[in-house]
Amino acid sequence: MRTDQKIAVTLAATVLAGAAGAGVAQASPATGRSVAPSACRPANHTAKITEAPHSAGHRHYRVTLTAPRGYEPCELAGSPTDVRFSNHGSDSGVTAGRYGSQETVVTFGPGHPVHFDVQVPSSGRGIAANEASFTLRAPGGQIPGTSVAEGSLKVATGTLIGPVQRGA
Repeated sequence: MRTDQKIAVTLAATVLAGAAGAGVAQASPATGRSVAPSACRPANHTAKITEAPHSAGHRHYRVTLTAPRGYEPCELAGSPTDVRFSNHGSDSGVTAGRYGSQETVVTFGPGHPVHFDVQVPSSGRGIAANEASFTLRAPGGQIPGTSVAEGSLKVATGTLIGPVQRGA
């Protein structure tokens, strides 16, 4: 077998082995220990929307993210982006801005839930929603994929998203 063919066969076997192991715990090349998939990936956590105490002129909702055992902790920073609200699959048409420090880094993973605030002006008519989709941010940029949270809320023009914080 020629050298070029040997390299191609070795490369193909490596790619197939990597694809077969995608999404499951794998050994870290540096330590040889098992490394679980990141809790920050949308498929690896759950998110729930609950009503929070209101403030003067605003309704507040808390979006809590939790990760089950078996996933690696990760770092999040700032407010989620690309936030969309829908009601039974119909887009609300409301886009959200963000508020607060976008630099604070928090650890998220099993046993370390995080949350962020959805601040909605109470003046004007609210639009019912039962789902929010969003993209999480890490200290170095966006995390690929769209996370989804479920729960009842009302949104309106001027809705703002607060930064991710520690705790449920």
